[in-house]
Amino acid sequence: HVQLVESGGGSVQVGGSLRLSCVASGDTISRYCMGWFRLIPDKEREGVAGIESDGSTSYADSVKGRFTISRDNAKNTLYLQLNSLKSEDTAVYYCARGDWNVGFDYWGQGTQVTVS
Repeated sequence: HVQLVESGGGSVQVGGSLRLSCVASGDTISRYCMGWFRLIPDKEREGVAGIESDGSTSYADSVKGRFTISRDNAKNTLYLQLNSLKSEDTAVYYCARGDWNVGFDYWGQGTQVTVS
């Protein structure tokens, strides 16, 4: 059974930075596609960034150039570096394991990011 636990959220001023972490247990994340998503109130869940098993990355246009996804295989941990934060980045951020075509089957509990 895979468990994903996010941390690192918080309140930050516009222009600030945060680093989100997603610690995985029960399986090795480097074998899978991993993604970061966010849920903004009254909006649909948005895929923010993804990293494939081969290390290739992808980003939503809204965060390209500001956010960076990475993973530490030794720590079995996924990261999302958030820079140049904007108020519209305020959301609950989730990590998940899966596939962009088939779907994501394991999700963390989420971590709140508030930018003001």
